[in-house]
Amino acid sequence: MTLRLQKFLAQAGIASRRSAEKLIAEGRVKVNGVTVTALGTKVEPSDQVHVDGELVGSKERFVYLQLNKPAGYITTVRDTHSRPTVMELLRHLDVRVYPVGRLDQATEGLLLLTNDGELAHGLLHPTRHVPKTYLVEVSGMVSGAAVGELECGMWLGDGWTAPTRVQSLAHTAVGTTFTITLHEGKNRQIRRMCSLLGHEVVYLKRLSLGPLTLGDLASGAYRHLTTEEIASLYDIVF
Repeated sequence: MTLRLQKFLAQAGIASRRSAEKLIAEGRVKVNGVTVTALGTKVEPSDQVHVDGELVGSKERFVYLQLNKPAGYITTVRDTHSRPTVMELLRHLDVRVYPVGRLDQATEGLLLLTNDGELAHGLLHPTRHVPKTYLVEVSGMVSGAAVGELECGMWLGDGWTAPTRVQSLAHTAVGTTFTITLHEGKNRQIRRMCSLLGHEVVYLKRLSLGPLTLGDLASGAYRHLTTEEIASLYDIVF
């Protein structure tokens, strides 16, 4: 896949995209032995790129995974109480990765894992407002007024929640299902918001994170992100 040179350098972990643009403008980058300064330069996977004389790709190999987390697993590398962690689901993986953010033990769905610390930091930074959409099932009938409170913001004791978007509201015999999109990551936010409205969350699943969607990935399974998906994550961070 053809990529702009600054994106290629950012994905390789050399620098953020803005910093990569500066490296290019300063004439510190060569493609196939030729110094390039044009920010529109594009490279192919087969091209050799050097920064300050060092071949890009000789650094640590970055890995980007999407996991469909089942309920019952802790989102951490290790647990002091011997509970199962999401790392146990990464069979046959020969590179250490780390979860980006957390899903609580009872929550299912999309979890991103990587060893690209700069990207992970950017996705988690509160100024990025990366959207995350969840499927929620609660007990009781959620009213229009309750939806309004969810969408406009609520006081949780540790601050006000940012506006959300509630869609696909449907009532069942015993409860209500809906999707909700957040742009922040307060601890157990959805469960706490619903609890304040008198509704217990009985099922919670993350469907998307930024441009990534869960799709038909089986519960407990993981896959490597495509080059296009990695680039799309960099687009929203840098």
